[in-house]
Amino acid sequence: MEATTVAKTGTEGKLWGGGDEKPLKASYGKLMMWFFITSDALTFSGFLAAYGFTRFKFIEEWPIADEVFNHFPFLHGVDAPMYYVALMTFILIFSSVTMVLAVDAGHQMNKNKVVTYMALTILGGIVFLGSQAWEWSNFISGEYGAVETRSGKIIQFADADGNRVAIDDFATASPKDRTQHLSKNGIWYNSESSYNPLSLEDVKKGFEANPDLRVRTMQLTDEGEKTVLNREESLVTLNDTGVGVIQGANLSQNEYGAPLFGGFFFFITGFHGFHVLSGVLILIIIFFNVLIGTYEKRGSYEMVEKVGLYWHFVDLVWVFVFTFFYLV
Repeated sequence: MEATTVAKTGTEGKLWGGGDEKPLKASYGKLMMWFFITSDALTFSGFLAAYGFTRFKFIEEWPIADEVFNHFPFLHGVDAPMYYVALMTFILIFSSVTMVLAVDAGHQMNKNKVVTYMALTILGGIVFLGSQAWEWSNFISGEYGAVETRSGKIIQFADADGNRVAIDDFATASPKDRTQHLSKNGIWYNSESSYNPLSLEDVKKGFEANPDLRVRTMQLTDEGEKTVLNREESLVTLNDTGVGVIQGANLSQNEYGAPLFGGFFFFITGFHGFHVLSGVLILIIIFFNVLIGTYEKRGSYEMVEKVGLYWHFVDLVWVFVFTFFYLV
């Protein structure tokens, strides 16, 4: 019986059996990072596509970004639409520049420059995360308030010139025995996330006492602005359709428009924020490895380059998130 002969290829025992050339001339680690980035890009694409379809399905109820994101730190009451979000975006993009400089310094085996530019990148990431938390806080707490209708939509309030008016400016809470329920008071140890002392009756009384006030619906005009009803229509709409007062935004209610906007905003920006937080933590670990000379001893700063790929991806994703939520 003859033994079966197996032809030798000369690649036995090698991790990569495709010859001397590596795929895309990249190391195994960089190739795996590209695989991860590709799969993560598809995940974000699915989320943003779902947001886009939902927005155009509920276009009449969708909030106007300039009205939602119009705050700036230490400038309370100043209408600054998109200014702070633009600043956040600039900080994150600039951190991508410092990451490029850190990678270039690594190619030159310049440890001091790698340390400097990585520190600036980490600082940019931390500032961005803090800014995003501040944006979330303002979105959750709200500014003007609104009234929910029987259909699940909302109505807002404006003056005779169409300028938004906060509910607190014309409604006064009547004396009540009820206060916010806290978990320490029992009832399955659940507590209310918020408690608005204003009732619908308080809002109606305040509205009727101010003849200059109008109701603003979610219906868009030809100019792309929300429709402001006349005084008579406003009274009828408030009295006949109002069911409750909304202050701020969460996963089920949103004083700015469709509740789905809040769900998408928290989920997608939160998912991106988690990526930024993960990137900052990885950068910190690699930063300390650079400080103690780990990569200097290896003779290569490839780890800096690999985390740089991830950081650039996170920055690029934010450009799309920024476009979908704030610009379109």
